[in-house]
Amino acid sequence: MSSKASATLRYTALRIGIFAGCFLAIWGLVALGWLPSGLGSSNLFWVLVLAIVVSAPLSFVLLRGQRDAMSEQIAPGIDRAREKARTKLAANRSMEDDEIDAAERSRAQTRSTGSEAQGSASAS
Repeated sequence: MSSKASATLRYTALRIGIFAGCFLAIWGLVALGWLPSGLGSSNLFWVLVLAIVVSAPLSFVLLRGQRDAMSEQIAPGIDRAREKARTKLAANRSMEDDEIDAAERSRAQTRSTGSEAQGSASAS
C-alpha cells in the first residue's frame, strides 16, 4: 500500500475512532441521565448530532499533525491535476479561437467572392 493511501486511511480511521468514542461517551451520559435524552424516539438522532458536534473540534485539534501529513502527500497529485486541467483548458480555448478565425475568414472570403461576382455582372 502506498504511503499516500496509508496516511489517508490512518487519518480516516482516527477520525472515525474519535467520532465513535464521542458517540459512546455521549450515549453513556444520556443513559445515565446526565444529558437530556431527546424527545420521544429521537434519542439516537440526538446522540448522533451531539457526537458530531463534539467530535469535529476534537478531531480538528487532535489530528492536526496527521491531517498535515496527509495533505503534504496529496498536494503534488492535486497540483498535477490542476496543471493538466489548465493545459487542457488552454488547448480548448486555442482550438475554439482557431475555429472562430476560420469561420471569419470563410465569411470574408464569401463576401469578397460575392462582391466580385456582382462587379463582373454589372460590368457586362
